Amino acid sequence: MLLKIRNFLFGNPRDFFDKETRNSISLVAFFAWVGLGADGISSSCYGPEEAFVALGTHEELAIYLAIATALTVFIISYAYTQVIELFPNGGGGYRVATRLLGKHAGLVSGSALIVDYVLTISISIASGIDAIFSFLPADFQGAKMVVAIFFVALLAFLNLRGMKESIKFLLPIFLGFIFTHFFLIIHGIIAHGYGLPELVPHAVHETKEMTETMGWVFVLSIFLKAFSMGGGTYTGLEAVSNNVNTLSEPRVRTAKFTMFLVAISLAFMAAGIILLYLLWGVQKIPGQTLNASTFYAITESWYFGDIALGKFVVPVVLIFEAGLLIVAANAGFLAGPNVIANMASDEWMPKSFSSLSSRLVVKNGILFMAITAIATLLITDGSVHILVVLYSINVFITFSLSLLGLVIYWFRHRKRQKSWLHKMLVALVGFIVCFSILMVTIFEKFYEGGWITLLITSVFVSIGWLIKKIYERFRQNLALKEMQFDSCQEQCLSPSSLLETIDKKAPTAAIIVDQTFGSGMNCLLQIKKLFPGIFKNFIFVTVGEVDSNTLREERKWRDMRRKTKSVLSKYKNYCNANGRFAKAYVGYDTDIVEKLSQLTDRVAKDYENVIFFGTKFIFDNENIFTQILFNHVPYIMQRRLHVKGHNMVILPMKI
Repeated sequence: MLLKIRNFLFGNPRDFFDKETRNSISLVAFFAWVGLGADGISSSCYGPEEAFVALGTHEELAIYLAIATALTVFIISYAYTQVIELFPNGGGGYRVATRLLGKHAGLVSGSALIVDYVLTISISIASGIDAIFSFLPADFQGAKMVVAIFFVALLAFLNLRGMKESIKFLLPIFLGFIFTHFFLIIHGIIAHGYGLPELVPHAVHETKEMTETMGWVFVLSIFLKAFSMGGGTYTGLEAVSNNVNTLSEPRVRTAKFTMFLVAISLAFMAAGIILLYLLWGVQKIPGQTLNASTFYAITESWYFGDIALGKFVVPVVLIFEAGLLIVAANAGFLAGPNVIANMASDEWMPKSFSSLSSRLVVKNGILFMAITAIATLLITDGSVHILVVLYSINVFITFSLSLLGLVIYWFRHRKRQKSWLHKMLVALVGFIVCFSILMVTIFEKFYEGGWITLLITSVFVSIGWLIKKIYERFRQNLALKEMQFDSCQEQCLSPSSLLETIDKKAPTAAIIVDQTFGSGMNCLLQIKKLFPGIFKNFIFVTVGEVDSNTLREERKWRDMRRKTKSVLSKYKNYCNANGRFAKAYVGYDTDIVEKLSQLTDRVAKDYENVIFFGTKFIFDNENIFTQILFNHVPYIMQRRLHVKGHNMVILPMKI
C-alpha cells in the first residue's frame, strides 16, 4: 500500500538501464529556457528596481544603466558559452574553478553556488509573494510567510517527481509572463515614444552639469553603486552551464542555444523595464513593487466604457510575474542539487547527496534545498531587500572565479588556440565587471547583510574542508588495514580452479560487501576465525550505486562495473584456494537497500542454511560527522532480514 501511494504521488520508478530513459528526462532547448532560464529572466522583477532606486534623485543616469545592464548580460552570457564548450558534462562554476584554479577555489565556488541556489529559491518566492500581495488588501500581509513556505514545499514535491514534470507544470506561467511583460514594455515605450529622441541628449546634458558641479568621481560612484545594486539582474545566467548534463544531445549546441534565448530575453526585459521607470517617472509606493507602480501608470488610461481596465490587467500581469518568480525558484531546485552532487562526488559533501531516487533525481539535494530555503525565509522574514544583497554577493563570487579561470585557461593555451585572444578578452572584461560589482556590493552592503552571506559561505567552506579531511583519513586508514591482508593477496590475485560441486544445503555464509576490498576481506577473515571450518559456501552480495555521476558519464559507469568485477574475483579466488565454494550476486540500482533486499531474498531461497554477514566501520572518535558521512546499510539490512526470519551478524572493522 505504501509503495502504491508513493508511486501515485511521485510517479513510477524509472529504469536506469532503459535506453529511452535519458531521452525521457533530458531537456530540449525550449524546456531548458523555461526551467533554467527562468532564474535569470525572473531577476528582471527585482534587479532593475534595486538599481533604479539606488540612483536616488539622479534618475537621468538610468539610460546609461539600461545600456550597461544589457551589455553586461551579453558579456557574461558569452563568457559562459566558453564554460559550456570546455565542460560539456556540466558543473559550471564549480568545475571551472576546480579544474582551472585548484580544488580549494572549487570548494569556495561550490559553497557560494549552494548558498546562491538556496537564495534563488528564497528571493524568488519572496519577490513573487510581494508581487501577489501588491494588489491585495493590507490586512493580508500577515499571511505572506505561510504562502511562501507552501510554495517551497510544492516545488520540492514537483521536483521529487522529476525535473521535466516540474517544468511542464510551470510552463503556462512562464509563457504568460513572457507575453504580458513583452507587450507592456513595448507598449509603454511606444506610448512615451515622443520622449525617446531627447532621452540621450537630456541624459548627456544632465550628466555634464553634475560633473561640473560635483565632479566625475561623484557621478561615477553614484552610477557604480546603482549598477552593483542591480547585480541581482545577472543572477541565474550560470544555471545553464551548471546543468549541461541534463540537456538533450547534442548537449553543447542545446546549451548554447538555451543561453542565447536567456541572454536575449533577459537583456530586453531588464533594460526595457529600467527604460520604463525613466520614461514614466514612477516613484516607489509602500506595499507595491516598482514594476507594479509602472504597470498601473501604463494602464491608467485603458478604459472599456466606464470600466478601468488597469485594475484588472495589472493584477493578472503581477500574478504572472509572481508565477515566473516561482518558476525561477524551481531553477534553484534543478541546479542546486546538481552542484551539491558534483561536490559530493569530490568528497566536499556527504556522498549521500549524489544518490538518486527511483525517479532519477537527486532526492537528498532537493530536500536540503527546501529545508534551507524555508529557514532562510523565516530568518530574513522574506525581505527581498535583504535577500538580494545576500544573493548578489555569492553569485558574483562564482562569476569572478569562473571568469578568472577562463582568463588563465586561454592564456595558458594561447599557442594551441587560434581564437584565444578575443575569448580571453571577453573573459577578462567579464571578470573586471563581475569583480567590481562584487567589491562595491560588499563595501556598500557589508553592514546591511553582506557580512552574513560571507559568514555563511565561509561556514560551508569550512564544513566542506572538514568532510574532505574525514574522507581522506578514512581512505588512508582503510589502506593501512588492507596492508594487513598481504598474506592473502597472493591467493586473492591468483586465479584458482573454480569449485563446481556445491551442496546448497551446507552451511552458507552470505557476506554483504561494498566496493572496498578491505571491508569484505576483513569480514571474510573474521568469519574464518570465529566459525572455523563451519561454512562450506561463501556468497558475496553487492550492489553498485547508480548515482548522479554514473548517470551523467558513461565512463564512470564502466569504471564502477570493472571495479566491482575485480573485487569480487579476488574474494572468489581466495575462497576457492581454501577449498570453499564461492559465488557472487551482483546488482546495480539507485536504491542500494531495496536492491540488496531483492538479492538477499534470492540467496535465502537458493541456500536454505544461510547466515548473512556485514561490516560496520568503527572509528576511534565517533562523532556526528562520521555518523552522517558513512552509511548505515548493514543495520538497515539486519533489521529487514530479521523481520523476514533470517539471521544476520554485523562484524566490526576498526578504522
